Amino acid sequence: MKGKRILVTGGAGFLGSHVVERFKDQGCADLIIPRSREYDLRNSTIAHSLLKDTKPDIVVHLAASVGGIGANRKNPGTLFYDNAAMGIHLIEAARLAQVEKVIICGTICSYPKLTPVPFNEEALWDGYPEETNAPYGLAKKMLLVQSQAYRQQYGFNSIYLLPVNLYGPRDNFDLESSHVIPALIHKCVEAKEKGQQQIHAWGSGKATREFLYVEDAAEAIVMAAEKYDEGEPVNIGTGHEITIKDLAGLIAEKTGFTGEIIWDSTKPDGQPRRCLDVTKSKSLFGFEARTTLEEGLQKTIDWYVKNRGLS
Repeated sequence: MKGKRILVTGGAGFLGSHVVERFKDQGCADLIIPRSREYDLRNSTIAHSLLKDTKPDIVVHLAASVGGIGANRKNPGTLFYDNAAMGIHLIEAARLAQVEKVIICGTICSYPKLTPVPFNEEALWDGYPEETNAPYGLAKKMLLVQSQAYRQQYGFNSIYLLPVNLYGPRDNFDLESSHVIPALIHKCVEAKEKGQQQIHAWGSGKATREFLYVEDAAEAIVMAAEKYDEGEPVNIGTGHEITIKDLAGLIAEKTGFTGEIIWDSTKPDGQPRRCLDVTKSKSLFGFEARTTLEEGLQKTIDWYVKNRGLS
């Protein structure tokens, strides 16, 4: 990637900022980080203007509208439209601008609700996604269809990665829109400081999830950008799952919260289980996650305690 002009949409965001740092570590100096207030990719004309103005060799598309189960239930139309429109317009603009390669980050939410564990990429089309995040998951999945169609018709080099749930420094800790790890960290830290003896968590706690530390995810994306040029989607994860109840206990322990966690079973669990088959990412471009969940949670908690209130 050295010497390449690389455009990273969402490059100032949670995942994107870590990807930009990883590219810099690899000696990539010519990096473009557009901001949504300047280039709203939901607008086709603006997406074409971005490519015309910046003339990148490589495009990494990480810009997305995202949220946890609550945000997905509240804003399904927004999440579908924003994610589909941004990706479709950007890929078409990149094709017309004759960009060398596009790296698309999809989502594990695209998998069918009852996918057998571990999720294999070949199961991606075996059913409908879990209902609470289906609009988001399907919007992202359409970018895989577009990428493969453009490869077939135009010989366009667009690859598609499926990262599992991410967490780490710079995550979104807003309780209205955050995912489970930052939400639990926020609640536990606040409860401990206020001397509260209870926190509330959504669902039964029985659902399982797999979590990938954001710096490992950034490493995987850069490795794929350098080494992978095929049309089939590739999972990015650790291959290990944990119940949400065990996760909450781990976060409580690491934050020093000793009170009770009350589970609200009137709220949805989301997909029953999530755990990826990660053999492809290892065999195709040599990626293996290096950060254990315990290590990653400690780093994330330390970052949150130090940085909250500064943004």
